[in-house]
Amino acid sequence: MPHHRPRDWALLLGLTALWGSAFMLTKIAVGGIAPGWVVTGRLALAAALLLPLAALSGEGWPQDRRTWGFLVLIALMGNALPFWLITWGQRGIDSGVSGILMAVMPLAVLALAHVFVPGEGLTRRRLLGFILGFAGVAVLFWPQTGAEPAAVQGAQGAALSMLAVLGGALCYAVSSILARLRPPQAALPTAALVTLLATLLTLPLAIATAPIPLAWPPPWPGPREALAVVGLGVLATALAAVIYFRLIASAGPSFAAQLNYLIPPWAVLMGILFLGESPQPNHFYALALILAGVVIASTGHRAAGAA
Repeated sequence: MPHHRPRDWALLLGLTALWGSAFMLTKIAVGGIAPGWVVTGRLALAAALLLPLAALSGEGWPQDRRTWGFLVLIALMGNALPFWLITWGQRGIDSGVSGILMAVMPLAVLALAHVFVPGEGLTRRRLLGFILGFAGVAVLFWPQTGAEPAAVQGAQGAALSMLAVLGGALCYAVSSILARLRPPQAALPTAALVTLLATLLTLPLAIATAPIPLAWPPPWPGPREALAVVGLGVLATALAAVIYFRLIASAGPSFAAQLNYLIPPWAVLMGILFLGESPQPNHFYALALILAGVVIASTGHRAAGAA
């Protein structure tokens, strides 16, 4: 086993805190801001911070059309669409449940890699992990689909919210495959351009779903919700991107893949401590099954996720 420096562990734990807390911040933000504006505000803040850093890095910007095509696809599948789905879904479920659902991302990557990445076939071990993980998802959904008649409508709403978050996790998996297939490109300019493109992609949807009132003074969100969006943009998106790339450069992707196991429990803990959430027993059963599936399936194959 390679030896990792204390700095590597500090970066790993810092990134866990940033990405794992994003679900809590999103839950706070959607309490007073339309999901579309939460997403666009988060991305715009991140782009405003990352673009100057990328320019100062001197790493160079992409030139060819093929690379730009991949950047647009990654902006759509790795930022715009999953951020919107997860943010919309968190209106109806606890932040901890969202964090648990995101744990299926590396399993979805394995399934997609089997089809699109040469040499990444599904072995028996990976298939077992895949089955365990999605059994965990079924456990998470079961009380929603099996609710008593008086609670059917609320249960269906919660199930739809979970499907939206699960869709976000699948988008991240597609983005992970796109990132493997794209032409080599410097990390910081890539992150800056992807967040800028994602901002441009989400802005029309934000305007369409929640038009800005033509009133004066314009309505402003509460300070708690506004600070949550700032935290999402500055900390969970911009700063997290910088830390992630430094962690990859310092310790490698296999070490960073431990995020897959650390982020879901952190998300559950943040929901309990700061939002007063009360996870149900099936939430813990689902988390255990999903993480067991990830551990089994990721033997010899690691993929780090995001929030």
